[in-house]
Amino acid sequence: MNAPSGDRFKIAVVLPCYNEALTIGALVRDFGAALPGARVVVFDNASTDGTAEAAGAAGAEVIRVERRGKGNVVRAMFAEVDAEVYVMADGDGTYAAADAPAMVEALVGRRLDMVVGVRQGVTEDAGRAGHAFGNRAFNWLFRQFFERGISDIFSGYRVFSRRFVKSFPALSTGFEIETELSVHALSMLMPIAELPVAYGKRPEGSFSKLSTIQDGLRILSVLALLIKEVKPFFFFTVASLVTLIAAIAFGAPVVREYFQTGLVDRVPTWVFAMALLILSFLLFACGVILDSVARGRVEQKRLHWLAIPRIAPDEGRPAEARLRD
Repeated sequence: MNAPSGDRFKIAVVLPCYNEALTIGALVRDFGAALPGARVVVFDNASTDGTAEAAGAAGAEVIRVERRGKGNVVRAMFAEVDAEVYVMADGDGTYAAADAPAMVEALVGRRLDMVVGVRQGVTEDAGRAGHAFGNRAFNWLFRQFFERGISDIFSGYRVFSRRFVKSFPALSTGFEIETELSVHALSMLMPIAELPVAYGKRPEGSFSKLSTIQDGLRILSVLALLIKEVKPFFFFTVASLVTLIAAIAFGAPVVREYFQTGLVDRVPTWVFAMALLILSFLLFACGVILDSVARGRVEQKRLHWLAIPRIAPDEGRPAEARLRD
């Protein structure tokens, strides 16, 4: 297989970085060799260790993003860079540039909108057991609520089509952005695929920016928010059932007492139970209404997505080859 190049179609390698001076130079050179002619852009998230200088010296275009957080960087990447194929990888050197050509060929040849690099050996997660456990737990939880098309929702190695990038709202601000990327693709029923990729450890002196507990809680809250936005009927029905059970728990003793004595001594408890019952019905009604709203939003997003032309396999071949055929 010939390596994809910028002569066939416009490829942009976008690398979000925060204090990755130790790894970014080699990574830029590796991607330049793996994808000849591709535009390599490093998005420096206000680093203080010379990341921008190292990236520039290696031949990358450097764009500085002052607002901290990977989600903010991804939003800037998708807004600032214009290409037909986008290759996104973390700047910490844990992903191998050698895997990029196969991912690009899969995206273009199979008419996909996203290819996810499934990390091999991710359970080690640079030796941090908390990250490894969290990765397994969140992937399991994600599969319970969404389609099982993505097995590694936290992979930072992905290839996107222009259609995906320019239709993605990018609302997250931090490391939960990978979850939002996955939900966007699945909710829009986009054609996606997974490919196994090598996953290495950080070099000595390089440190992870992840906080196991803090980022885990943020990801959990974003996952709950996305469930509410994408599956409001399920979300509000569960909330309605929980409220209904609470109403019955508070109200049943009062009803039993009334049938036994003909009196209602605990009026405040009865009023509270009725309020919970009314709230339960309101939550269910909200779920029904918001489900219709969510379907309308998805339809609008799909129409916008379809309006963006995709790159066809033939468009990625040299003109001379197409004419010969």
